[in-house]
Amino acid sequence: MATPNEKLATALEALRAVQAAGRVAIRSKDLTRTVRELLLKHGFLQEVMKGWYIPARPETGGGESTAWYASYWDFCRDYLTERFGSDWSLSPEQSLTLHAGNLSVPRQLLVRAVGARNQVTNFIHGASLFEGRHSLPAPDDATQLNGLRLFNPEAALVNAAPTYFEVRPTEARTILAMQRDASTLLARLLRGGHTTIAGRLAGAFRNVGRDREADEILAGMRAADYNAREVDPFKDRLPRTPYRRDPSPYVNRLRMLWLTMREQIPGRFPPPPPKTNDVDAYLRRVDDIYVTDAYHSLSIEGYQVNPDLIERVRTGIWNPDEDGPDREHRNALAARGYWQAFQAVKTSVRRVLNGEPPGEVADRDHGGWYRELFAPGVAAGLLKPENLAGYRTGPVYLRGSRHVPLNADAVRDAMPAFFELLADEKDAAVRVVLGHFIFVYIHPYFDGNGRTGRFLMNVMLAAAGYPWTVIPVQSRAGYMAALEAASVEENILPFADFLAEHVGQPAPMPG
Repeated sequence: MATPNEKLATALEALRAVQAAGRVAIRSKDLTRTVRELLLKHGFLQEVMKGWYIPARPETGGGESTAWYASYWDFCRDYLTERFGSDWSLSPEQSLTLHAGNLSVPRQLLVRAVGARNQVTNFIHGASLFEGRHSLPAPDDATQLNGLRLFNPEAALVNAAPTYFEVRPTEARTILAMQRDASTLLARLLRGGHTTIAGRLAGAFRNVGRDREADEILAGMRAADYNAREVDPFKDRLPRTPYRRDPSPYVNRLRMLWLTMREQIPGRFPPPPPKTNDVDAYLRRVDDIYVTDAYHSLSIEGYQVNPDLIERVRTGIWNPDEDGPDREHRNALAARGYWQAFQAVKTSVRRVLNGEPPGEVADRDHGGWYRELFAPGVAAGLLKPENLAGYRTGPVYLRGSRHVPLNADAVRDAMPAFFELLADEKDAAVRVVLGHFIFVYIHPYFDGNGRTGRFLMNVMLAAAGYPWTVIPVQSRAGYMAALEAASVEENILPFADFLAEHVGQPAPMPG
């Protein structure tokens, strides 16, 4: 008779076989009842809706949302393909959002399908899907992205509701910026006689500084005896900046996010104190706050550290060997890495206090901060040396967040653009807020992004004359909620106000 462990091992083999076939959405019929119940009991499956499941990790707990958010798009692909075969497409609006590089999990996914029942299907964690019996894109208007059936960008612009430009302005502007010229759009507008849509798209192009494309659309419609009246569909107008052609939706979206968010930040920060001429005195104050900063920053990330461990690391009296007092390797190595990175960041602070451009300093030095964070783990053999090579080479998902960070290839496009924006920014408060937010939004590393983002924030604060600032672990919930609002809802105000409230304020001493 098989033991409980043998039964579980057999059930896991069955699950592995289903996953090996490329399925993320697992149907009841894919596994026997006995296997399914065993996997559910031990946390290896999570029910999404009756008869449909996703793989899960038992250590995260049954109510944890990370497995769902990480699986969401693949689950929807499998579920819709099982239901409708190839006769479905995401809505034009959702197509635009995905083409713009925004993979955040929507509250409700809008789907068009042959045989749709015009009804809502509820998933877990407040997500849902609405299937509508609407026309699908013509073959030359359709495309696929990671197996998801979409309208291509031009067809989606023509078919999207006018309100999309108000509700998702960053995504709409990103797609407009990606258009090489107006010819592909104009052909669709002329073919359908879309005078109202032509006027809307002409106004949209002019809003983003693409006057030539706006004029081409209007002239082309007039030449065919269509009277298109230009209307700006956006609620606001961004500062007109030199247009830069870039094929990457991620780079275009990053620039649009920066332009949109930066307008809301000035005036929300307290005025900086007079810049110090005594660089050594500033750095002594940074040294004085080290224990408090390390405790709170590491605790925010879930490490269990205390002042005694931090002090042993600082003075070099630490022993992470198996028989030593710091045998909890993970916490001890994290504390040691934080100490080493802190020293590297102080060097960067000295540079900006001596007048070097803060964006350029952060661009040049941030890789060194990251390497110092994890060098002790490599030395101890817990991490591979290649972990110090640089930006991540695979996907990463944020626990409990609907925001899906950029894919690994996009990171390599986005990071140079980010540091270019940071270097060009003249407003100190904008550099502080968006420097921290955009860095963790991109999430360039597998680990250490929050700590590195707070280091970057403090280099920007120092350059403006503000004191080193600690985000207390007691404020973690508000901190994460503000980052989530900026990442998913594109609302930067909660995060700007959160940082403004904490700048220069003393953090609680570690207990």
